[in-house]
Amino acid sequence: MDSGEKFEIKIDDIRIAARKGQTIAESLLASGLRVFRRTKQNAPRGVYCGIGICFECRMIVNGIPNVRTCMTPAEPGCEISTQYDAAMDCTNE
Repeated sequence: MDSGEKFEIKIDDIRIAARKGQTIAESLLASGLRVFRRTKQNAPRGVYCGIGICFECRMIVNGIPNVRTCMTPAEPGCEISTQYDAAMDCTNE
């Protein structure tokens, strides 16, 4: 299905194609990317439930950590980074 206007988003300094109406997770999966974050134990995580309940797809989006990419629309110029939970201070969440 080829619907929606194409644009680029940036993930860890790599530009990938996205389409209007897609979530960030959909765009990443369509580009073959499966690892969205790493746990404190360095285990890879990606999309699990796809409906915003499990929080496995969290990434840093435009400088904001813990964004659920399965619920967040891809937008032109969006900058996304793999989230490394070991490097984050999660004590104040």
